[in-house]
Amino acid sequence: MNASSAPALADIAGFLRKTFAIADMEVRKLRHDPTELFTRALQPALWLLIFGQVISRGHVVDTGGLPYLHFLVPGILAQSVLFIAIFNGISIIWERDLGIVHKFLASPTPRAALVLGKALGGATRALIQAVVIVVLALLLDVRVRWDAAAIGGVALLIVLGAAVFSTFSLIVACIVKTRERFMGIGQVLTMPLFFASNAIYPTSMMPGWLQIVSHMNPLTYQVDGLRALLLTGAPPAGVGLATDFAVLAGALFVLVLLGARIYPNIAR
Repeated sequence: MNASSAPALADIAGFLRKTFAIADMEVRKLRHDPTELFTRALQPALWLLIFGQVISRGHVVDTGGLPYLHFLVPGILAQSVLFIAIFNGISIIWERDLGIVHKFLASPTPRAALVLGKALGGATRALIQAVVIVVLALLLDVRVRWDAAAIGGVALLIVLGAAVFSTFSLIVACIVKTRERFMGIGQVLTMPLFFASNAIYPTSMMPGWLQIVSHMNPLTYQVDGLRALLLTGAPPAGVGLATDFAVLAGALFVLVLLGARIYPNIAR
């Protein structure tokens, strides 16, 4: 290692250390209300236990030979990640009201580390939620892959997807600045993102204009990768796993940069 690379490595290590410190702070909030994870698991459980069972009996969705309930599990897992992450931004509105945001902004912590740390905190919540849904899927006799590559890939997709939507949520919170407006916008966004994806039906069933929207929706790529990695006997990812990961990673990179620029606005 030459002398010129040492400062750069030190900067990267410092950035990561501060990022994980913010993420750890976010995860610690679960200690104050651990029941939140179980109450949030109620909605995906209803989708699997009621919607999935009913549509499976109707045989109305062509899933390429895959049982519909199996097809649905990755979509509901992605839905759960979305619903947790999209409301994660409300925490910075609370922090602003408590004066915590001003302390963050006065610290030497890079804005990007603040934004990415909060995103990773939301991702940790999503991972815990994912365990609940996978256990439920096993109880429903869904064939889940257990090899190390599949488990690692699923975990990474969950982290990337949750981080993308958490960062997007933070950006919305920085713009609207009030809890009431944020909750209203969050509720408006979740359903279009969910239904304009391949979570509960293949994109081939959509009209042409909706297929275009779906291909611009990060949730579609998360579901696509989860379906290929999570299920035994699932067809290969529609656009390829490399594309799924690249789209989510690229979206996260762009959103973190944007979030770092507008994060100080929440304090004004």
